[in-house]
Amino acid sequence: MRTDSFQQILEDLNSSSADVEASALISNDGLMIASALPTGVDEDRVGAMSAALLSLGDRAGKELARGSIDRIMIQGEDGYVITTSAGEEAVLTIMAKPNAKLGLIFLDIKRASAALSKLIS
Repeated sequence: MRTDSFQQILEDLNSSSADVEASALISNDGLMIASALPTGVDEDRVGAMSAALLSLGDRAGKELARGSIDRIMIQGEDGYVITTSAGEEAVLTIMAKPNAKLGLIFLDIKRASAALSKLIS
């Protein structure tokens, strides 16, 4: 029942912008909770990488006196990977196109993260 709600939020996030290609909700230990990923994308790899990125980013933010982090963003020639926390126990990761309108995506991510966080707690 909750899994269906998680799935619906991810699908809404993917359809909110043509720039968002994929999204996933992952536990802090890297296990996939729900995903809206394209076929051929390895869920286990996305889960492990997302949890590791957020953990390392959080530590870097503290060690470098930047405070708690809002998001981790990787920009590659084929697009973006953006990871943010979704409550205390989960991570939201999205993949976006290279020409994505980041301001709008950040707003959509914030909304989805808040909705997911509410469901998790």
